[in-house]
Amino acid sequence: MHIVISGASGLVGTALQDRLRGDGHTVISLVRKASASDHESEWDPYSGSIDLDVLTAADAVINLSGAGIGDRRWSQSYRKTLLESRTRTTSLLAASLANLASDGKQRILLNSSAIGIYGDRGDEEVDENSEHGSGFLADICLDWEAATTPAAQAGVRVVHLRTGIVMSKKGGVLKKLLPLFKLGLGGRLGSGRQWQSWISIDDEIGAIVHLLTADVSGAVNLTAPNPVTNQQFTAALGRAVRRPTFFSVPAFAPKILVGGEFAEQLLLTGQRVLPTKLQQSGYVFTHSTLDDALTALL
Repeated sequence: MHIVISGASGLVGTALQDRLRGDGHTVISLVRKASASDHESEWDPYSGSIDLDVLTAADAVINLSGAGIGDRRWSQSYRKTLLESRTRTTSLLAASLANLASDGKQRILLNSSAIGIYGDRGDEEVDENSEHGSGFLADICLDWEAATTPAAQAGVRVVHLRTGIVMSKKGGVLKKLLPLFKLGLGGRLGSGRQWQSWISIDDEIGAIVHLLTADVSGAVNLTAPNPVTNQQFTAALGRAVRRPTFFSVPAFAPKILVGGEFAEQLLLTGQRVLPTKLQQSGYVFTHSTLDDALTALL
């Protein structure tokens, strides 16, 4: 396949490019600087600039663009960045693919989203048939997914990749936590009862590759089939690095450090998400339990 990727320099994008090229696919990365090779194409989603010839040749577009949700405090300006870095990129790609639909070529748009769309659900199990929740993250995800509408209406097969916590030593939550846990300073956050829906980097990439050819559209949860509570996550990571996890971080501490709403939505509440649609489409997980994933990663 001829595949175009945006957000290719991130944790998932880097691993995905390697996998796709290893599988023999042609991969073009959309970059916001002058192209450095034939494998790159310059674009600017804020000005609406993109090389339509690159998309014309594409069988699939995988949009992974978006500023990091947990990278900094949610000031008003950064809230705008979080939203627009997702909706502007998605809107440009969706509109461009819609404009190309008249050539009769069947194209695919796999577009990032997140399980934050479900909001805080307590112990409730949610899947793709569950209604969206409320809050800043849920609102972002709703606008993000809605931005694909022109492509879907034009006949492009659109999949919303509702991703959970991606487990990898090279980035994300695990990379940040490992140094603390290796020092024996790891511990649960708040009550520890909040659910954390995770997926190994191997399964994140495997699921995306699977969805390139699976007969699936709409929302798909990219999470392992066995979510855990924060307390269970803490214990599993402690076992993996052979260190105690006696500490606990009171709920007020992260609220002071990163802001109340940030802490509530990212750290102190969560979602118990099941990958129902992904499994029904035939995907078989490499790491279905957190212990398995951590053993393989560490």
